[in-house]
Amino acid sequence: MSDVEYLIFDVEAVGDGELIQRVRYPDQDLSPRDAVERYSADLLEQTGRDVIPPTFVIPISVAVAKVSARFQLLDLTVLDAPLFRPEQITRKFWQGWEHYGRPTFVTFNGRGYDMPVLELGAFRHGISLPAWFNVESRSFEQARNRYNIDRHIDLQDLFSNFSAMRVNGGLNLVSNLIDKPGKSGIDGSQVQDLYFDGYAERINDYCRCDVLDTYFVFLRTRVLIGRLSPADEEALVAEVREMLESQAADHPAYAHYLDFWDRRLEQAERRQAAAEEDGSSADQAEAVTEAESENA
Repeated sequence: MSDVEYLIFDVEAVGDGELIQRVRYPDQDLSPRDAVERYSADLLEQTGRDVIPPTFVIPISVAVAKVSARFQLLDLTVLDAPLFRPEQITRKFWQGWEHYGRPTFVTFNGRGYDMPVLELGAFRHGISLPAWFNVESRSFEQARNRYNIDRHIDLQDLFSNFSAMRVNGGLNLVSNLIDKPGKSGIDGSQVQDLYFDGYAERINDYCRCDVLDTYFVFLRTRVLIGRLSPADEEALVAEVREMLESQAADHPAYAHYLDFWDRRLEQAERRQAAAEEDGSSADQAEAVTEAESENA
């Protein structure tokens, strides 16, 4: 039986220029890059955002963390390195899910973006997934039911109470709340240009960092719901930090992540020192007031 209980993953995708040209601009002779840029410009004009929807993208990076039932990080990898071929990324993702006994997926906004990208990829490439698309099962047993947290825990759903509110700031916000790096150099808006310029490796490094943030947020949510003690969380975080430090020489992304993590910790220490100073000043002021009252 597999030790992997959870698969925490993140997808980075780029516009499928050929598909965009065929569907959006069939009467225009556009190169794939021109089609992507034209569609992005049209979206920006029409909606105020130039984010290409998941129906028109292909995955060029999927980072996956394997996590045990005791929430220990067992491994973190990117799929189909160093080629990063969209079809092979998609196939390896679903094959891995089956191989490890269909662990619970963990994402941040995965229902709205990451999972649709990989589901449409499975459709495109003829990958059979009856255990995931079990649409003939009872509603609450269907893997894609948004309330079925045995199959998929979308942490954004947890924070938003299933869209009762909007989590402004997203993963970057909640990572910063627990003094983890969050966005630290590259963000999703840069991925398309990096891909066109041939920097697939940098995109995959960025994807690894997002998965690390998601893992740490996942740990804190397990504390929140009573599945993990603060002491156990602290021990797991220390274990992962040690792993990152031991692999930083071979993975520049980890060295980068650790650098920003240290910055967050320094900021937290300064906040704590300022709070203690304010508290001390307040105590002194209260003592003076009490003394003056006694002498009155």
